Amino acid sequence: MAGSESKAAKDLSAMVETTMQQLQSRFQNLSDQIISKMDEMGTRIDDLENNVADLMTQAGGMEDHHKSNDFEERTSWPKH
Repeated sequence: MAGSESKAAKDLSAMVETTMQQLQSRFQNLSDQIISKMDEMGTRIDDLENNVADLMTQAGGMEDHHKSNDFEERTSWPKH
């Protein structure tokens, strides 16, 4: 009887070890996927920040252009 208990304990131990290895593998795969998605999101955020900065620069240039045009128009108005 002791032999069958020993075999059952070994089988249970092997099953637990296999299950733990599978869980570790799944956990590692999920971790890799999360890290990959975070890297991708970081890249997209960097691109978005660059695009916003470019738009702000363009808008600032347009604002300066409009201010100088307004000044030129006002100075060219006829004086009464």
